[in-house]
Amino acid sequence: MCSGAFLLGAAGLLDGRCCTTHWKHAADFAARFPAAHLDPDVLFVDDGNIITSAGTAAGIDACLHLVRRELGTAPATAIARRMVVPPQREGGQRQFVELPVPECTGDSLQPVLVWMLDNLRDEHSVAELASRASMSERTFARRFVAETGTTPHRWLTMQRVLHARRLLEQTHLPVDDVAEAAGFGTAALLRHHFHKVVGVAPNDYRRTFASR
Repeated sequence: MCSGAFLLGAAGLLDGRCCTTHWKHAADFAARFPAAHLDPDVLFVDDGNIITSAGTAAGIDACLHLVRRELGTAPATAIARRMVVPPQREGGQRQFVELPVPECTGDSLQPVLVWMLDNLRDEHSVAELASRASMSERTFARRFVAETGTTPHRWLTMQRVLHARRLLEQTHLPVDDVAEAAGFGTAALLRHHFHKVVGVAPNDYRRTFASR
């Protein structure tokens, strides 16, 4: 986690491998360990038996990713809810140096995020979500990026992909029904976004992971 990547670099374990660290230490890291393939913008990097992350919040994201990778989506989601953290941020999202992730406070967007998760089938406009959060659209959009690291549309798309992945792992629903349940509407739209995020087609993913 965070500057812990320096220990791996000093041990030579990151030579020729993809990794990340906190944006504040990225230049120093790159200078010390030029053989490592550093990506200074992302939240975390999964390179097989080594996972490196940015700062504290990104370390939580990396840990949730590891749980999901080893045990499945359901345990990771349960842990996220127990910790009261945003349900899912993918590693490829930018660290957003100018808008660090704040602590969950009384005016956190967590209730809105949970409501969106419970209503993935529906369409959600920024105006509707801002009204639910009792904010102006501009303030809501700014706060949303600060808490999740991405825009409402991209976050919602990601959550729909994650829900579709969970359905592919745990159910025998046809892909058309998975697309409908996840909020994509059509199998074609599901395949487009699923492949973009996960890297494989829904049916290929199911063949690999359904047994879990």
